[in-house]
Amino acid sequence: MVIDPAANSNHAAKIWETALGALECQLSRPNFRTWYSRTAGIAYEGGCFTVGVPNSFVAEYLEQNQCSLIEKTLMRLLPGNSLRIAFQVAGSAKALAAPPKAEGAPQRGNGCRFNPRYDFDTFIVGSANRLAHAAALSAAQRPGEGYNPLFIHGGSGLGKTHLLQAIGQAAERAGKTVRYVSGEQFTSEFVAALKDRRADEFREKYRAVDVLLVDDVQFIAGKAQTEETFFHTFNELHNSGRQIVLSADSPPRAIIQMEDRLRSRFEWGLTAEIAPPDEKMRLSILKARAEEAGAELTPDVLDYMASEVIRNIRELEGNLNRVIAYSRLLRSVITPDMARRALKNLTDAVEEKPSEPQKLLATVAECFELTVDDILGRKRDKETAAARQVAMYVMKNQKLWSLGEIGKLVGDRTAATVSHACDKIGQEAEYNPLLKRKLNDIEQRLTRE
Repeated sequence: MVIDPAANSNHAAKIWETALGALECQLSRPNFRTWYSRTAGIAYEGGCFTVGVPNSFVAEYLEQNQCSLIEKTLMRLLPGNSLRIAFQVAGSAKALAAPPKAEGAPQRGNGCRFNPRYDFDTFIVGSANRLAHAAALSAAQRPGEGYNPLFIHGGSGLGKTHLLQAIGQAAERAGKTVRYVSGEQFTSEFVAALKDRRADEFREKYRAVDVLLVDDVQFIAGKAQTEETFFHTFNELHNSGRQIVLSADSPPRAIIQMEDRLRSRFEWGLTAEIAPPDEKMRLSILKARAEEAGAELTPDVLDYMASEVIRNIRELEGNLNRVIAYSRLLRSVITPDMARRALKNLTDAVEEKPSEPQKLLATVAECFELTVDDILGRKRDKETAAARQVAMYVMKNQKLWSLGEIGKLVGDRTAATVSHACDKIGQEAEYNPLLKRKLNDIEQRLTRE
């Protein structure tokens, strides 16, 4: 089923929003965020769909590397057998893609806004996250008195950031000084402080708080000076009874490159895991998010969508948003059959994409001129070991498997081995252009028809 052509020129922005839902399923999260997060649909007329982009660099990359994928995705939504894609640098794209600023939203300690949606009231509690939620609530209500530090871990898109920001907003409402930062941001600020000789200012910034929230703390692992600084910051805050809350994609013991003294401190308080949602929890999330969106979904539609095995909440909410957008574009009531068509229409490319482990491993093996058996085996020469680590890194970026599942798929390795491999490849790709090109080549092969 295609969208009414008469509505195309008037609804380019909505059409593109729907297309983005499909594209997000086909690309790694960092890739999607880098190239698509600030784009918008500007116009559709004469068989040409114009995409607004923030700058010429993004336009050039999308035209050279993503045009066929974008064209294929849009052709599932638009009529006709031919379609041209144009990229236009436009300020309006920024405005359309930027999230609205909420009036009166609580401020983070570093001057940035928390996401007002990430509060305890909007967090859906189930068997998969009950302990993490209870511990987070305790840390927010009695900072420094209970679980300190609180370490929350789990896969991408399961709610770790939501809980950290909920703690921050609750603590600020209670008059506490809060600082929320990602591990990557902490590292970048520390490096800049050293360069500008502002180390004392940096230390004061992170130690003069009542609550310190660090998201994706695993990012600082292996960075000796950053770990040293964080170690002393941790001690200062913990010894003075101030609350520390950390999140990561794996438990402290699985962060291989982390110094032992820092890892042991992360385990002083409570370590709580957030697991993928079960069907009952998926149903609760869908009901709540549909109500927030003002969409009327019947129980049979909700049951159908909840029955789909989804590994994270972000993907579940993405499916809901795509169904709602599809129904509004078609001006159609949402039924189970319509939801099924919408998701099939938008995920055909995902089904065609070789993200299954066997095909992914074959792609990596081909790029390294090896066999899949080489990657799965016990050979430890430099080239084979590098290919094996790249395979783990690419699989992790696919956001389809946990670290433990990846380990089993790649020759029955441990989650700790996978975590170490992913950290190593991620860091090496920052300064090794040959490895970066190889990763880009693998990614393009996986998204190619």
